[in-house]
Amino acid sequence: MVEKKEKILLIRLSAMGDVIFNIPLANCLKDSGYEVHWLVSEKGYSFVKGNPCVDKVHLAPVEKWKKSGNPFENFKEYLQILSELRAENFDIAIDTQLILKSFLWTRFCSAKRRIVAKNAREGAIFGGNEVIPSTRDGFKRHVVKCYLKFAEHLGLNTDNIKVTLPETSTATKEKITKLLANLDTNKKTIIISPATTWAPKHWDKNNWRELIKRLENDFNLIFTGMPSDSKLIDYIGGDRHLNLTGQTNLEELQELFSRADILVSLDSGSTHLAWAVQKIKIVTIFCCTPEGLYAPLGERSKYIALSGNAACRPCHRKKCPNKNNICTLTPDVDEVLNAIKTLV
Repeated sequence: MVEKKEKILLIRLSAMGDVIFNIPLANCLKDSGYEVHWLVSEKGYSFVKGNPCVDKVHLAPVEKWKKSGNPFENFKEYLQILSELRAENFDIAIDTQLILKSFLWTRFCSAKRRIVAKNAREGAIFGGNEVIPSTRDGFKRHVVKCYLKFAEHLGLNTDNIKVTLPETSTATKEKITKLLANLDTNKKTIIISPATTWAPKHWDKNNWRELIKRLENDFNLIFTGMPSDSKLIDYIGGDRHLNLTGQTNLEELQELFSRADILVSLDSGSTHLAWAVQKIKIVTIFCCTPEGLYAPLGERSKYIALSGNAACRPCHRKKCPNKNNICTLTPDVDEVLNAIKTLV
C-alpha cells in the first residue's frame, strides 16, 4: 500500500475499448491507496464517470473540438482544462495513450512524475520525465497486461485483474426490461453483434447468415449495432428477431449484456464492454487482429476466442495487404456453433 495518499492522473482519452482495458489499471492504483483521477474524452466518458475505480473524472472534449471548426476557441478551452488539472498538483501522471494528443496533456499537467513508455509514438515520449520499457511484446501480452506494466513500475501487485463499471440507472433498467418483455423465458438468449470498424475484422456475412439459421429455432436472438449496420443485420436475419440496431446507447447496451446468456461478436467495442460487465459468456470471432492481445480475459468455460487459419493472419491492419480479406472467411460456422454449445 502507498504510505501517503498520492494523487495520480491517468491519461487515456479514447477509444472505447482501450478505455475499458485501462479500468484494471485504475482499480489497481485505487486499491493500492492512490487518489485516482482520469482524463478521458467523450468516447470513454460513460465508462469512467461514476466508476468506483476513480475518485475524479476530467473530460477532454476532443470529439467536440474536431467538429467545431474554431481552433482558437478549442485552444482556449484546452488551456482552461489544463489550468484545472495543474491546480490539482498531481504527484504522478501516467500516459497510456502514448501519442501526440496525450502528449499535450502529459507534458503540461505539471505532475512531478510523468510516466511514459518506450513504445510511445508521435513524439509522446517527450511528454514524460520517466520512461519505462516498452509495454508491448508483439502479440503475446494482452493489452490489459500491457497497461498494468505502469502499475508494476510503481511496485504494485498486478495479479488481481479487477474490472468495474458504473451502475446503470433505474430508467435504463426499466427500458431494457420492456425491450426484453416478449422473449421466451424457456430459451437461452444470445446477443449477436456482427459489426465493428475495420473491414478485415468482419466475419463473412454469409457465415453469419448461416449461423443465424442454425440458432434461431433454439434460442432467443437479439441483434445490436449502429444504424449504419442495419443493412448487414437485415441480411443475416436480424429482421426476424429482436433487432435493437441503433436503439441503445452505451449504458443501455451495458445493461442488456447483463441480462443475456451469450454474446457472439467480433474484436469490437461491444465485446470489450460485455467482458467488463463480467456476467455474460462470450464467443469472439477474430479475423485480422490477434486474439492474444484483445480476447476477453478469463476461463474457457466463460470466454471462447476463435480465429481462422489464413496464413497471413493476424496482420493487425485496417486494410487487407492482400486485398482479398481472406481471413474473414474463417473460422467456419460449425466451429462457432460448437463454441456456443460449449458455453450453453
